[in-house]
Amino acid sequence: MQKNTTIAHQTSITKQPPLFSRLGALVLTVGVVMAFFISQLLGVYIAGKLVLPTGKSASMADIFYFGSNDGTVVSLSILIGCVLLVAMSGLLIGIRGGNVRHYLALTPFSLAVGIGMLGVLLLFMIGSQALTYVLGETPLVFVDPLYQSVSSVWLLVFAMVIVAPVYEELIFRGLLWSAIAEQFIDTDNLSHLSPRGAVVASVVTSLIFAVIHVQYGVYEISTIVVLALIFCYARFKSGSLLLPILLHIINNGAAMWQYLAQVP
Repeated sequence: MQKNTTIAHQTSITKQPPLFSRLGALVLTVGVVMAFFISQLLGVYIAGKLVLPTGKSASMADIFYFGSNDGTVVSLSILIGCVLLVAMSGLLIGIRGGNVRHYLALTPFSLAVGIGMLGVLLLFMIGSQALTYVLGETPLVFVDPLYQSVSSVWLLVFAMVIVAPVYEELIFRGLLWSAIAEQFIDTDNLSHLSPRGAVVASVVTSLIFAVIHVQYGVYEISTIVVLALIFCYARFKSGSLLLPILLHIINNGAAMWQYLAQVP
């Protein structure tokens, strides 16, 4: 019974014709990446206007410059961006006549699969930490000005550990992954998700996901690609977006805990 349930979850996005054509999926991918950056800029601008001491009279350039290094502004911008991107995703799926919960795979996942994927994530985290130590890398150095300027550390923790994983997974392992994977549906059998589709969707979304993290260097971006592939595998293996969201939160939480344990 458990095996059948897992298979049903894995094929959940393919029980209806694709919502997006191949051209539509390409346009969606480009549009979503643009929307991701625009939502961040808009979030910084709105939060900067509200929070920065000179926000009401400052120029747009000053708001972006000072706001991007202010922990409170960045934290609030993450919340604003989350609302905008979640609303956009739901609207796009609704316009195309799809079911948001079904298309984004917002369904329960098997406990056995969850434990297995947690083990994979822990192995990655241990290996990544060991490599980071050996190479002398400092991947979270960009957090320093945010931590030093945020009005409440818990606001920063909430934004980076909880909110960011939710909307990033919804966009990359949810909307974009489904739109790309469904291009490889067997037209004679809409209940069959091609493994090729899952692989293509995973590689494309993982590369995009890594590249958008412009605050990191080459080493960090390469590890993000591997991490994103793990999230994609969890999405495919469980048939649920909730598992990669949970894994993403655990990963970010561990990284933030490690950072906070090292700061004075």
